[in-house]
Amino acid sequence: MRIRIVDAFTDRPFAGNPAGVLLLDSPAGFPDDAWLQNVAKEVNHAETAFAHPLPEGGDADWALRWFTPATEVNMCGHATLATAHVLHSTGTTKGPVRFATRSGVLIATPHEDGSLTLDFPTAPLTAEPVPAGLAEALGAPPLSVRDTGPSVGDLLVEFPDERTVLGLTPDMKALTVHSVRGVIATAPAADPERGYDFVSRCFFPNVGIDEDPVTGSAHTALAPFWAERLGRTDLTGLQASARTGLVRVSLRGERTLLTGTAVTVIEGELNARP
Repeated sequence: MRIRIVDAFTDRPFAGNPAGVLLLDSPAGFPDDAWLQNVAKEVNHAETAFAHPLPEGGDADWALRWFTPATEVNMCGHATLATAHVLHSTGTTKGPVRFATRSGVLIATPHEDGSLTLDFPTAPLTAEPVPAGLAEALGAPPLSVRDTGPSVGDLLVEFPDERTVLGLTPDMKALTVHSVRGVIATAPAADPERGYDFVSRCFFPNVGIDEDPVTGSAHTALAPFWAERLGRTDLTGLQASARTGLVRVSLRGERTLLTGTAVTVIEGELNARP
């Protein structure tokens, strides 16, 4: 079985967010969950995506699941982008591809410039008081906090400026009590002329990821948050991790479109068959 490492939400190797991608030949279903988890642990990136083809005539073309090194997750943007990139770059599929996932049917549409647009559900945002201990866990006092609902499972935490977000040095153990998955820290761009409208960093210690390099699913919450503040539905976010990555977002009511590019960095043979 061919397995690939794809850097997503970037146009060059060693940036964006790396994901393992394993396309399974059989339409019969996924291997045992323990085997999937072991492969994800071996790949040891934020997520590894597993996909198998579905029979023609249904609501989706491929079944898709995502695993961190520690657990299966309900939604993952960058590994979906990576999977769609592999399907198109290898000629396995052409045109839009529909994925059946835990978060419903997600569609990836290719463009002539090589980018791909993902159609994801918009996260519902609920304002909440700043939890006790959150400022200490993050290392700076937030302006506001939003719950992102069960599909994302994060706290979206607003800070006054880009410099504060870039300087955060969170206590990962202390963050684990504040959400299901983790914390999205965000602020407006210091200079929108640099090509992005807001910045973010994502900390997910509850699923075994201290800081995620670029998080597509987080942008389903960042899109409505910043659209309301900036008065525009088409925005670009910079995820300011060490690897960095850009995510173009378009808020379309209950759906959010995430657009980015990807590049395959490693391709090899997985010898440990299920």
